[in-house]
Amino acid sequence: MQVDLSLVQHLANLSRLEFSEEEMVAMQADMQAMIGFVERLNALDTTGIEPLRHMSDLENVYRQDIPATAGVAVEALRPAQNHDEQFFKVPKVIG
Repeated sequence: MQVDLSLVQHLANLSRLEFSEEEMVAMQADMQAMIGFVERLNALDTTGIEPLRHMSDLENVYRQDIPATAGVAVEALRPAQNHDEQFFKVPKVIG
Protein backbone atom coordinates (compact mmCIF):
# COMPACT_ATOMS: atom_id res chain seq x y z
CA MET A 1 0.00 0.00 0.00
CA GLN A 2 1.30 3.40 -0.93
CA VAL A 3 0.73 6.34 1.43
CA ASP A 4 0.41 9.62 -0.43
CA LEU A 5 -0.15 13.18 0.80
CA SER A 6 -3.86 13.07 0.01
CA LEU A 7 -4.29 10.07 2.34
CA VAL A 8 -2.34 11.84 5.08
CA GLN A 9 -4.49 14.95 4.61
CA HIS A 10 -7.67 12.84 4.71
CA LEU A 11 -6.60 11.08 7.92
CA ALA A 12 -5.58 14.40 9.48
CA ASN A 13 -8.99 15.83 8.61
CA LEU A 14 -10.77 12.83 10.15
CA SER A 15 -8.60 13.18 13.26
CA ARG A 16 -9.13 16.93 13.41
CA LEU A 17 -5.37 17.52 13.25
CA GLU A 18 -3.51 20.25 11.41
CA PHE A 19 -0.03 19.78 9.95
CA SER A 20 2.36 22.08 8.14
CA GLU A 21 3.76 20.98 4.76
CA GLU A 22 6.97 19.71 6.41
CA GLU A 23 4.97 17.80 9.01
CA MET A 24 2.78 16.29 6.29
CA VAL A 25 5.85 14.98 4.45
CA ALA A 26 7.30 13.59 7.71
CA MET A 27 3.94 12.01 8.58
CA GLN A 28 3.74 10.43 5.13
CA ALA A 29 7.20 8.88 5.59
CA ASP A 30 6.30 7.59 9.06
CA MET A 31 3.02 6.08 7.86
CA GLN A 32 4.74 4.47 4.89
CA ALA A 33 7.32 2.94 7.24
CA MET A 34 4.55 1.57 9.50
CA ILE A 35 2.66 0.10 6.54
CA GLY A 36 5.90 -1.47 5.29
CA PHE A 37 6.54 -3.04 8.69
CA VAL A 38 3.04 -4.53 8.80
CA GLU A 39 3.45 -5.88 5.27
CA ARG A 40 6.71 -7.56 6.34
CA LEU A 41 4.91 -9.11 9.33
CA ASN A 42 2.10 -10.35 7.08
CA ALA A 43 4.66 -12.06 4.86
CA LEU A 44 5.89 -14.29 7.71
CA ASP A 45 4.72 -17.89 7.87
CA THR A 46 3.03 -18.31 11.26
CA THR A 47 1.43 -21.70 10.74
CA GLY A 48 1.77 -23.87 13.83
CA ILE A 49 2.60 -20.94 16.11
CA GLU A 50 0.16 -20.35 18.92
CA PRO A 51 -0.88 -16.75 19.62
CA LEU A 52 0.64 -15.17 22.70
CA ARG A 53 -1.43 -13.93 25.59
CA HIS A 54 1.56 -12.18 27.14
CA MET A 55 5.02 -11.31 25.90
CA SER A 56 6.79 -13.20 28.69
CA ASP A 57 6.37 -16.38 30.72
CA LEU A 58 6.02 -14.40 33.96
CA GLU A 59 2.76 -14.72 35.83
CA ASN A 60 1.11 -12.35 38.25
CA VAL A 61 1.44 -13.18 41.90
CA TYR A 62 -1.88 -12.63 43.58
CA ARG A 63 -2.43 -12.14 47.28
CA GLN A 64 -5.23 -13.96 49.01
CA ASP A 65 -8.49 -12.06 49.10
CA ILE A 66 -9.15 -11.96 52.82
CA PRO A 67 -12.01 -9.77 54.08
CA ALA A 68 -10.93 -7.28 56.72
CA THR A 69 -12.79 -5.08 59.12
CA ALA A 70 -13.22 -1.39 58.59
CA GLY A 71 -10.63 -0.59 61.26
CA VAL A 72 -8.72 1.62 58.85
CA ALA A 73 -11.61 4.10 58.65
CA VAL A 74 -11.91 4.21 62.43
CA GLU A 75 -8.18 4.94 62.73
CA ALA A 76 -8.40 7.69 60.10
CA LEU A 77 -11.33 9.36 61.87
CA ARG A 78 -9.78 9.24 65.34
CA PRO A 79 -7.60 12.41 65.08
CA ALA A 80 -10.33 14.44 63.35
CA GLN A 81 -11.85 17.19 65.47
CA ASN A 82 -15.34 16.79 64.08
CA HIS A 83 -16.65 13.50 62.71
CA ASP A 84 -19.45 10.98 63.04
CA GLU A 85 -19.10 7.20 62.81
CA GLN A 86 -18.28 7.16 59.09
CA PHE A 87 -17.43 10.61 57.77
CA PHE A 88 -15.37 13.72 58.48
CA LYS A 89 -17.55 16.76 59.19
CA VAL A 90 -16.45 19.99 57.56
CA PRO A 91 -18.00 23.46 57.44
CA LYS A 92 -20.37 24.15 54.55
CA VAL A 93 -18.54 26.09 51.81
CA ILE A 94 -21.30 26.45 49.20
CA GLY A 95 -24.10 28.89 50.00
